[in-house]
Amino acid sequence: MTVAEIAKRIKREPAEIVKKLFMMGVMATQNQSLDGDTIELLMVDYGIEAHAKVEVDNADIERFFVDEDYLDPDALVERPPVVTIMGHVDHGKTTLLDTLRNSRVATGEAGGITQHIGAYQIEENGKKITFLDTPGHAAFTSMRARGASVTDITILVVAADDGVMPQTIEAINHSKAANVPIIVAINKIDKPGANPERVIGELAEYGVMSTAWGGDSEFVEISAKFNQNIDELLETVLLVAEIQELKADPKVRAIGTVIEARLDKGKGAVATLLVQQGTLNVQDPIVVGNTFGRVRAMTNDRGRRVKVAGPSTPVSITGLNETPMAGDHFAVYEDEKAARAAGEERAKRALMKQRQATHRVSLENLFDTLKAGEVKSVNVIIKADVQGSAEALTASLQKIEVEGVKVTIVHSAVGAINESDVTLAEASNAFIIGFNVRPTPQARQQAEADDVEMRLHSIIYKVIEEVEDAMKGMLDPEFEEKLLAKLSFVKPSRFLKSVPSADLWWLAVK
Repeated sequence: MTVAEIAKRIKREPAEIVKKLFMMGVMATQNQSLDGDTIELLMVDYGIEAHAKVEVDNADIERFFVDEDYLDPDALVERPPVVTIMGHVDHGKTTLLDTLRNSRVATGEAGGITQHIGAYQIEENGKKITFLDTPGHAAFTSMRARGASVTDITILVVAADDGVMPQTIEAINHSKAANVPIIVAINKIDKPGANPERVIGELAEYGVMSTAWGGDSEFVEISAKFNQNIDELLETVLLVAEIQELKADPKVRAIGTVIEARLDKGKGAVATLLVQQGTLNVQDPIVVGNTFGRVRAMTNDRGRRVKVAGPSTPVSITGLNETPMAGDHFAVYEDEKAARAAGEERAKRALMKQRQATHRVSLENLFDTLKAGEVKSVNVIIKADVQGSAEALTASLQKIEVEGVKVTIVHSAVGAINESDVTLAEASNAFIIGFNVRPTPQARQQAEADDVEMRLHSIIYKVIEEVEDAMKGMLDPEFEEKLLAKLSFVKPSRFLKSVPSADLWWLAVK
């Protein structure tokens, strides 16, 4: 507040306020703004009790996901767990999803045609479980990159006859980065070459240990193809969920996350929403990401029209002005006017943010970032040509410590740098080190678009030296040579014989 505004509020002359401030040792003019502490001292001198006015940003729907103080503890009830199935290609993820979807439909939903809305609910022993039908860990992490945290439990599918594979390791690291508990489903135990014990031993090497071995991950041996031990797997999911004490308040206005979104020619923008708190109703005014609207129609995963959706329930809605993005948050507002104002403000802010350069951690700005306290650890993804190199590089980098800040290895694997690595780097604010490997063209293109830094090396000590120097602020700037033009001297033209060649030079620019 300015001096003039304060004077008007307490019915005093501005000159009187300026004089009193001068006596307090504060030089101020009538149009000058005062900080909260100065205003409080001034009011004490006048014998007036001052209270700070808290301004609520109506467009900030993320505040509901960060601070849950607005929830009434007495109103919290148990909610269904939200589960993501991940694992290596051909290890049985899709078969398991199909088995669950077709054989364990929630009560009252039998006979409906399954709709692909990106999520669905099943029922086990009278309790519901929500499964995210995502393409895998890439979608899992790309949502997390935009701040969405929807998964409560990961089911890691590993084939009993194949063991741990590259995408298995990626799935483990993606789940750990999101701090999500892992249940291991050792699939294909019906195969002749099945060896569950080998799978258990291999997973232990990557920090996923069975509770029988003193770890914190549950292991279940299944055959998704023959529906074997699926009940045991679901019971394990409910057990882990019970330990987590998953709760929500169904009475507040609904908030949640976009799972999928598309533009339909007949319906317009269609979005699959996962309700995380509250209850979503048809006709609710809603803000989704940077757009807004009113819930015109709502259908469940069986294609049936519903009027309400409680916590952990996935529904497909229409009625939005524009198509949002997977991972966007949504919130229901008190009326359509407030929703429109918030949606338009969010769209305006998003445009301004897009025009500004994204500040991501790179080796060049690492020292300044650490000094500013913006990061407490240096996140690194390692891709190498052989396992031995990856392990040696991991061990060496983890030994580096500068002023209490350590290096954290988010993911380490063998092979070329791929798009999944770039997605994980974006979500974790990490940079990628390639040792004797190169990025795929798609990964390079995505890294440029997402402003993810990649460093390629062939000598281990050079990697260690570079990271340590960057953390200490001693990294030499990296110069890039760009060819702007080619200059060459040519002989004088034969048409200019009258001019002595010693007096004339031609400069050709290409």
